[in-house]
Amino acid sequence: MEYQTIKNWKFDDVVQSYSRRDSMLYAIGLGFGTDPLDEAELRFVYEKDLQAVPTMPVVLGNPGMWMRDPRAGIDWVKLVHGEQSLRLHRPLPAEATVVGRTRVTRLVDKGAGKGALLFLERVLSEQGSNERLATLEASLFCRGDGGFGKGDDPPPPPPTVPERAPDAVCEFRTLPQQALIYRLSGDYNPLHVDPAIGKAAGFRQPILHGLCTYGIAGRAVLTTFCGHDATRLSSLAVRFSSPVYPGETIRTEMYRDGDRVLFRSRLLERDIVVLNNGVATLA
Repeated sequence: MEYQTIKNWKFDDVVQSYSRRDSMLYAIGLGFGTDPLDEAELRFVYEKDLQAVPTMPVVLGNPGMWMRDPRAGIDWVKLVHGEQSLRLHRPLPAEATVVGRTRVTRLVDKGAGKGALLFLERVLSEQGSNERLATLEASLFCRGDGGFGKGDDPPPPPPTVPERAPDAVCEFRTLPQQALIYRLSGDYNPLHVDPAIGKAAGFRQPILHGLCTYGIAGRAVLTTFCGHDATRLSSLAVRFSSPVYPGETIRTEMYRDGDRVLFRSRLLERDIVVLNNGVATLA
């Protein structure tokens, strides 16, 4: 991996139209509507007074698997999603045409044999008005690409979750077919559907998309502190710690801190943390 090549990588604008059906499908992929009589959750899965889930920008305007381009020099097979953040500038429409503009912001060399950290920013705007809807930041851990000799300073560490009893908890059990539903929102990586590929990657079966787990944590904050009002969640950031197998129960432990909610998510079945250093901002 060559520093200047990655830092100056040219991304084409990604124009994407999504419909009300797409918004409902994304919500169902996170488990909204599990109780079809819950009128609060029907606001995300029924076209009457439909709201888009606030975390939906993570599946919009994505440049795709550009890391597989040989010019990047990235060992993409060893790539791991490290962190994800989302800041909403205004509520996401239930249907729209959007433009995603991506750039590399940092490339941190952890040293030979220790990998590298690649930081990306994606700005999502509404086509036509060019009004900014959301800014997304992601870090990718390039496990096979350290030691290139030059890099940027790492960003400040994320906030830590208090070591005390949480102020609130919210549990959602994922479905065995959760990854099969979520992938229909655009992430068709076979790691999440093909048993042979899951085992080749070292897992007992296909794993749930990390961004699905991220969305489920957002759903927990939305349910607990926002009254299912999409306009009240303005940002969400997490660090990924461990994968989830479809069918497991995700328990999100939340700590209120003014207009922020600090949180982590763990699995009840295996008692491991899958998301950490989480912070949500309430409008």
